[in-house]
Amino acid sequence: MTNYLYLLIFLAAGSVIGFVLSALFFKASARKKLSNAKQEAKKLLADAEKETATIKKEALLEAKDLSLRSKTESEKELKEKQTDLNKLEKRLRQREEMFDKKLVQIDKKDYSINRKERELGKREKEISEKDLKYQNLIKEQSALLEHISNLSAEEAKKELLKKVEGESRFEAAKIAKRIEDEVLENADKKCKDILSTAVQRYASDFVSDHTISTVSLPSDEMKGRIIGREGRNIRALESATGVEFIIDDTPETVLISCFDAVRREIARISLERLTKDGRIHPARIEEIVKKVKKEVNATIKEEGEKAVFDLGLHGIHPEIIKLVGRLKFRTSYGQNVLQHSKEVAHLASLMAGELGVNMKLAKRAGILHDIGKA
Repeated sequence: MTNYLYLLIFLAAGSVIGFVLSALFFKASARKKLSNAKQEAKKLLADAEKETATIKKEALLEAKDLSLRSKTESEKELKEKQTDLNKLEKRLRQREEMFDKKLVQIDKKDYSINRKERELGKREKEISEKDLKYQNLIKEQSALLEHISNLSAEEAKKELLKKVEGESRFEAAKIAKRIEDEVLENADKKCKDILSTAVQRYASDFVSDHTISTVSLPSDEMKGRIIGREGRNIRALESATGVEFIIDDTPETVLISCFDAVRREIARISLERLTKDGRIHPARIEEIVKKVKKEVNATIKEEGEKAVFDLGLHGIHPEIIKLVGRLKFRTSYGQNVLQHSKEVAHLASLMAGELGVNMKLAKRAGILHDIGKA
């Protein structure tokens, strides 16, 4: 019985000790898990703060980039508008100068017309005075003849009129001839003035196209590449094309100056292709210019053949046809010379038809009348 009691006591004590040890173990495990959870939470918080900082930084950089792009686009747009305004201002100045010149011409014409009117009035007065003088002379001669020859008044009148008629006709013929010459001279000058004014009004917006062409560049940095080291590229361009390239302060623009419109066109196309290609050096320049020359010459031939074909003409020498094609690149008084020559050919043909002469020959003369300008 006593042993059984001890056994129960030992079992109870073991259970209590086991429970206490289990409780201590679970408590230690819970503390460890809590510590791990705190560390994990701290890590997650640090990662979140780091990610937040990264997002803020990226957002800030993106905002700065967007602001920079917007500023660049605004500056470019402002620059383009300023360029347009400068061009418009230049055109307005040119028109103002043109109108000032026309006003001066009109004042000169008014003065000339007034002077001519005064001269005509003076001459008219002289003629009236001479007419009165002749009438008085006739009366004096009539009285004298009647007194000397004892002729009747009617007979004396006939004799005197016969004598004075010859003198009057001669004087009147001289006066009429002088007036006729002056009227013809003034009429010719007036016609020329009217035609000149009309041509100026028609051609005022195109005069600058006669000797200058422009090429737009993607940026002003391209000007330096066109000039090249020590000016090698621009010298090669001018040597190959035979024109003058003007590179000044005009934004993103190069001017081409030459009286030969064909050379100017070759230079314009060549420069546009070089800037688009990006490879600008003497060898490439020579290659491009040579290729463009062939293309332009082919265009000249095609335009000449088309003009002759449209007019229904045959038997024109190929070299003459090329010269006709070159007229496409020429302007005179603001009008394209090839188009003008076609119009003259049609008008000449119509006039020849009205006159009953060779219409083909007239048309041929019309298309070739300005061939010297090629």
